Amino acid sequence: MSTSIWCIGKNYSLHAKELSEPLETEPLVFLKSSHCLVPSGEIIDLPRFSSNIEYEVELAFLFDDALEFSHITIALDLTARDIQSACKEKGLPWTLAKSFKKSCPLGLWHPYKKSGAIDFSLMVNGTLRQKGNSSAMLFSLDDIKKYLKERFPVRPGDMVLTGTPEGISKVLPGDRASVYLENTLMGSWSFS
Repeated sequence: MSTSIWCIGKNYSLHAKELSEPLETEPLVFLKSSHCLVPSGEIIDLPRFSSNIEYEVELAFLFDDALEFSHITIALDLTARDIQSACKEKGLPWTLAKSFKKSCPLGLWHPYKKSGAIDFSLMVNGTLRQKGNSSAMLFSLDDIKKYLKERFPVRPGDMVLTGTPEGISKVLPGDRASVYLENTLMGSWSFS
């Protein structure tokens, strides 16, 4: 059975602002296919159908058998921004913009123990590109979990990507991206 990847859009106000879009009043949910997942260390070939793939670094959580968050890591929600913009203008789904091949690089899972705010970041070619903290999320982890469980067929083993902070940027061939949870390297990928 395939895992579902439940993604929360525009969950950081400054990210919505950089997209010139309004804030949501409830979680904006979309899906990525589990076949988009890319483990750390792999090379990602950028798709030819888009001229603007962008990085979005996000906290990721794994549901256990009790549908609680048991593990945490960092993911990249790679987005074909030109395709997404065209879809939005026509009122179409974003599937091609969000769920293309290798569009979800995923770091190594670590056990999650509830604690305070969580820092995470993205480095590209050794330069800090995005830095976020879970305290800035518009919808908290508990809000997201409750919303998903009440409305969707969430299953053990499903994942949640909780949204990206501001600072999205274009992926270029030859880039090397590394993601960090607090100060711990969780994964890295090269792009061609």
